[in-house]
Amino acid sequence: MAKKKVSKAVFPAAGLGTRFLPATKASPKEMLPIVDKPMIQYAVEEAQACKINEYIVITGKSKRAIEDHFDIAWELEENLKSKGKQVILDEIQQLSQHQFAYIRQGLPLGLGHAILCAKPFVKDEPFAVILSDDIIDPDDNLLKDMIKIHNKHQATVLALQKVPMSEIHRYGVIAGKEVGKNLFRISDMVEKPKQSAAPSDMAIIGRYILTPDIFTILEKTPPGKGGEIQLTDAIKTMLKKKPVYGFLFEGNRYDGGDKVGYLQATVELALKNPGVKEQFKKYLVSRMPSIIEKEK
Repeated sequence: MAKKKVSKAVFPAAGLGTRFLPATKASPKEMLPIVDKPMIQYAVEEAQACKINEYIVITGKSKRAIEDHFDIAWELEENLKSKGKQVILDEIQQLSQHQFAYIRQGLPLGLGHAILCAKPFVKDEPFAVILSDDIIDPDDNLLKDMIKIHNKHQATVLALQKVPMSEIHRYGVIAGKEVGKNLFRISDMVEKPKQSAAPSDMAIIGRYILTPDIFTILEKTPPGKGGEIQLTDAIKTMLKKKPVYGFLFEGNRYDGGDKVGYLQATVELALKNPGVKEQFKKYLVSRMPSIIEKEK
């Protein structure tokens, strides 16, 4: 049987974004800007860099702004064209060049359920799942590396990152055996364990390459914590039948679902943005003495 390439990406985006209220009361968390792009655009560009060209966005109420962002904006484009603003026009037009499908997740039944909603579009192909509030530095190649591992092993691959044990209760955590450089064959997973029960300090972060048999497993997975269908539970079932790998990421990741992580991402990506980095760097340098003095 011919190997199928990863050509589709699923973007779960139906969450309520309660940690950013009141900013997210009427605007999706995924549309919060980091410098000059919304969070979800960084995620889409990450998929584009891997030559993934079909995108399935799982949305909910008050998420129409995501659809509008990636749609053609004729009036805006004509305005930019008439003013000779070709660079920004090209960037705007690039947003609508790929195939997007939008699926409403009617009830907040968890990440596993959100992914199951994508089944009619993914069908029998391997696919990427990208959580846009887990922001990966654009200079890193996490998703590309994961796709290479999938292509070699034809198996599900999860992104891992070492986290402080004081934060381990916020994550799904794996146990496994290292079988290559930063590559682990996973033997067990625990969702949001207490520090004393965590099998390692390697947490699952928001990038997955999943094989299509996950859908059959999700359909049979009972609700777990909070009455939600947990992706972790489904992958644990998969572990009993076939290999699942974890790739330990050593690059830069920012938790855009957390206020401090969001601010960190804003600072770091601003320092990489050609349009603002020099002026912003000067500002940060000018502020440091007074900040240090206040902390004394």
